[in-house]
Amino acid sequence: MNEERVLALAGVFQGAALAQQLASDGRCDEAAMEASLASVFRIDADSVAGVYGNVTGVRKGLRSLVGQFEDQTRDVAVMRMAITVLRLERSLSRHRALLDKLHEGIVGAQRQVEHFGLTHPNVTARLAELYSSTLSTLKPRIMVTGTPAQLQQKVVVDRVRAALLAAVRSAVLWHQLGGRQWQLLIYRKQCSMLARGLLTGATLDDGG
Repeated sequence: MNEERVLALAGVFQGAALAQQLASDGRCDEAAMEASLASVFRIDADSVAGVYGNVTGVRKGLRSLVGQFEDQTRDVAVMRMAITVLRLERSLSRHRALLDKLHEGIVGAQRQVEHFGLTHPNVTARLAELYSSTLSTLKPRIMVTGTPAQLQQKVVVDRVRAALLAAVRSAVLWHQLGGRQWQLLIYRKQCSMLARGLLTGATLDDGG
């Protein structure tokens, strides 16, 4: 395990945690949501941290990671979603046509970002539609549990799907960096320790 891999994994957990927040409350950490959505479009970033803007961009994911790996604050729903995202990414990797469709859709959505802005409802709706037409057709399906009143609102469901798309983007990065699902069992303590170190560094960089 190394810092780059932990950052990518934090991106997966951040997307899952945002999806869970939205499904439960209809609201989420907007700074984290913006960083996660931006990561979808940063295909050629110079560094792993650069995919999220900087380490601060994935701070929520790092905190979630520490919570999941130190049992007293584990969120079972987020953990289940994150593991499913990692499995779904492996399934996606075997479908070249869907990968191409996903890439084309992201390029198309980029034009909307330039016109409307990253967090505009038109952009999240486009990303949600892309998620539905590609990732939702594969197994395993990501099961999201939340408040029925929230999950009946299209704008909330769109944001949930956009957050999950961002989580899968991080899962692609995680696998490219040599991340494997079995490492989550073997290197739990090391992963948590690295995440804590990255959080401390991000706080110091922010002057907080």
